[in-house]
Amino acid sequence: MDAVLVPFRQFVVKLHSRCDLACDHCYIYEHADTQWKGRPKAASGDVLPRTAKRIAEHARAHSLDTVHVVLHGGEPLLAGVHLIRLAAEELRRELAGVCALDLRIHTNGVLLDRRFLDLFAEYDIKVGISLDGDKAANDLHRRYADGRSSYAKVLRAIDLLRQPEYRRLFAGLLCTIDVRNDPVAVYDALLALEPPRLDFLLPHSTWDEPPLRPDGPESTPYADWLGAVYRRWEAQGRPVPVRTFDSVLRTLHGLSSLTENLGLEPADLVVVETDGTLEQADSLKTAYDGAPATGFNVFDHDFDTAARHPGMIDRQHGLKGLCEECRTCPVVQSCGGGLYAHRYETGSGGSGFDNPSVFCRDLLTFISDVAEHERMTTDFQAEPELLSEDQLDQLASGYGDAGTVTVLAAEQLEIGRELLATVWDRAADRYDAKPVWDLLTTLDTEAPETLDATLAHPYTRAWAMRCLDGDQGADLGGMAEIAAVAALRAGADETVRVPVRQGGVLRLPGLGRLLLDGQGTATVSGTADGFTATLDGAVTRVSWERGDRRWQPVRRIAAGADWTVALEDTDPQRDSHQWPVAERLGDAELAAWETGLTGAWRFVNRALPRYAGGVAAGLSTITPLQSAPPGQDVSAAARNAFGTVGIARPAAADTLALLIVHEFQHVKLGAVLDLHDLFDPADSRLYFAPWRADPRPLEGLLQGTYAHLAVSEYWRARLRELRAEPGQGQRIQAQLNQVEMEFVRWRQHTADAVETLAESGSLTPLGERFTAGMRATVAPWLDEPVGTGAVVAARRSMEETKAQWLANQAQG
Repeated sequence: MDAVLVPFRQFVVKLHSRCDLACDHCYIYEHADTQWKGRPKAASGDVLPRTAKRIAEHARAHSLDTVHVVLHGGEPLLAGVHLIRLAAEELRRELAGVCALDLRIHTNGVLLDRRFLDLFAEYDIKVGISLDGDKAANDLHRRYADGRSSYAKVLRAIDLLRQPEYRRLFAGLLCTIDVRNDPVAVYDALLALEPPRLDFLLPHSTWDEPPLRPDGPESTPYADWLGAVYRRWEAQGRPVPVRTFDSVLRTLHGLSSLTENLGLEPADLVVVETDGTLEQADSLKTAYDGAPATGFNVFDHDFDTAARHPGMIDRQHGLKGLCEECRTCPVVQSCGGGLYAHRYETGSGGSGFDNPSVFCRDLLTFISDVAEHERMTTDFQAEPELLSEDQLDQLASGYGDAGTVTVLAAEQLEIGRELLATVWDRAADRYDAKPVWDLLTTLDTEAPETLDATLAHPYTRAWAMRCLDGDQGADLGGMAEIAAVAALRAGADETVRVPVRQGGVLRLPGLGRLLLDGQGTATVSGTADGFTATLDGAVTRVSWERGDRRWQPVRRIAAGADWTVALEDTDPQRDSHQWPVAERLGDAELAAWETGLTGAWRFVNRALPRYAGGVAAGLSTITPLQSAPPGQDVSAAARNAFGTVGIARPAAADTLALLIVHEFQHVKLGAVLDLHDLFDPADSRLYFAPWRADPRPLEGLLQGTYAHLAVSEYWRARLRELRAEPGQGQRIQAQLNQVEMEFVRWRQHTADAVETLAESGSLTPLGERFTAGMRATVAPWLDEPVGTGAVVAARRSMEETKAQWLANQAQG
């Protein structure tokens, strides 16, 4: 079969091709490539709109959920506020309704001020800063052309980023290693700046220009340097994510790397230069003059064309693309041969990139040492538990930032993969699924991220569980549906036989459904701009770009700059919730959802910001439920559908915000319970939950308590905003009284439930710690002043619930 096209998900957009520093280790200006000299200093006004259109075109063609765009240079701040605003506006406009946009800028920081940060806050542009440690370490390379230090200005920029109004924009610090610097001093200096993330990069080198090795060519100073930092990081309890270390740990557990420098995942990055030319990764500039060039540009070529460039394909072959020495290395799954550019050697034989990394011995030593440390501290026979202590404590408090929820999502994906394999194991001897399974395994090798994106659809697990529970008998067509979607996403030249279900529905999970005349089995294959489905000789052609009444795609709503969510009203598996699902939304109802979600997300970001990052990272889908009865709000979360909640759209946007954060608590806790035992499952007792008149099992009480942390905080935020409103007229006062009562009621409900859990005697040590985290969150709320009337009304409501519970107990 033809090679699977790996779509780009990372786009580096150069805004300016010059720099205000003269760092002597810079791969752009100080290494082999000289193409920058002939490029315009700043991206022209036509390059940026065209680039944004091309990115949206590529995302649409490959049904990407998210694209990651880094505004870069040179020094991108030299482009100025106007040009950066243009880039952000064009990207937001073109990608609206197509996919989510993760927009970042990487800078040396010397020009960063409030003008830029206010712009970045407006467009939610995350900021990464290069800094090599303390002043002595940083000044070794990062100086102005006249020799002046840049350190003080960079620290001033970081201090600005750490201010409360900008803190959410701080993406992290990037440090290039120099083995002459004290590793622990460098790490401590960076950690003192409270970055949300750190990364350490090996200096760009090749076999032609090898890295500095003060103790001779056989030494491993980079392994020693990283090892010293790693040991301090471990001893401190991993206080901050470090991308290099996290990638090694993930790959040792069979998961994907977080960086192109490590692991075997196919490269998915492309660079757009200031003149619109398309290049491979910037790191190739260290190999030879013109090494990153592709010959393509955004005006004449789409990104699929660039993805087929031989240089791009060479970096997508995984294990097969490595030299023989690498393929037999014991740490190859983690190392991945190292960064592609670091393998280069001119050589008399013209070996090019068919070599191990010039850092081979360092990588082997460091990864082996980390693996040995893990073996000494972890039972490798047990399932790896990927949540750090800090992440568990975050979740116990009721929150969980984007990084923490991303870890939950990654583990849910692994569970989905295992369930798919289990379905196949049970199907192999009674269902003709081998061609489908063979295609899935091929795609897993050649386009693993594409398969991951397909399996991440929330209802994949729901389908698998129904197959394994026997609800669907021998109907395992869902496997073919998954394979068809993965093949379409990957652009694979494959034809897949897919069932057409009751009502003529051809299900493509995560993409939508096609309505056909009849039932049976259709063949599905990709086309240049969509796909075809053939049933009983009738061919239906679907274009991603052009509408077709028979094709009902999953619609996506950009609720805000940092959250795009799918409205899933097509998948037959979405009936996994406790309330009937809505049918396909009409245009008016879709518009109402868009308005409601936009308003709800504004409320979450404004009033409940500690929930926002986790929701944006983990809630990919909302399933509309049938309208709720008058005066009632209906929402639900499904235990086997991570990443989605069901909601009957309420009239008010802030109520929708409440339902989102409330139900996503259940989603998070369900994922935690898949990783950790928090209670003894043998406890069959029923407990009083203060918000319900029926007794609850221990897990039900835990789930409700955790969800009501968010409910309590919602009413607390509403109360705070009402109190801040100017004037306290009769209408406002009545509303204030009601909101006060709700806050008092829910904080007390939650606090009482926490104590019931703590006194149950059935919590594991980790469950006790988790419960203590919930207590620590709700306890200060109990001391917040409220009106006497609110306290009386809340107490009356709680007493009525308890009386009803006692009556039910007496009858039962």
